[in-house]
Amino acid sequence: MISTNDFQTGLTIEMDGEVYTVVEFQHVKPGKGAAFVRSRLKNVRTGAITEKTFRAGEKVSRAMIERKEMEYLYNSGEEYIFMDTESYEQIALDSQYLGDNKKYLKENMHLNLLFFKEEIIGLELPYTVELEVADTEPGFKGDTAAGGSKPATLETGLVVQVPFFINKGDVLKIDTRTGAYIERV
Repeated sequence: MISTNDFQTGLTIEMDGEVYTVVEFQHVKPGKGAAFVRSRLKNVRTGAITEKTFRAGEKVSRAMIERKEMEYLYNSGEEYIFMDTESYEQIALDSQYLGDNKKYLKENMHLNLLFFKEEIIGLELPYTVELEVADTEPGFKGDTAAGGSKPATLETGLVVQVPFFINKGDVLKIDTRTGAYIERV
């Protein structure tokens, strides 16, 4: 159990049989009446955002999330195959389950799968990945003065906005949290 006074961004709690992550919270002490905590919670399974108000000091159950390091091996059609790096056990996940995260997956990449009571509830990608540019318009000399950007399709199918000097075959560092280009590697 954890008090709502101890909320932190990223904390996982269990409520009504579901697991939620605290996205943001605010302690409110009105001039009249009792203090309360206004929070935005993200359902870990569905991704839905819920707003909930708790009394200050109210106790909620903390969700114990287990992280297991896995290696992404390959995908066969709609299934993505991961291997436990300790037991070498393989797990197959459906592409619908992965959502947009599949656009950051490269073979032999290490990441964490998140488990709650032996059920997989999500995956935790590294903060950055290095992906090769599969297709983009060629850059033109002198285009860099204006700043600007152009779309580039990466090897996994992800499309990002990149500076004009990026060419096909370049390897880029991409932020997995925002999907934005960071730098050329």
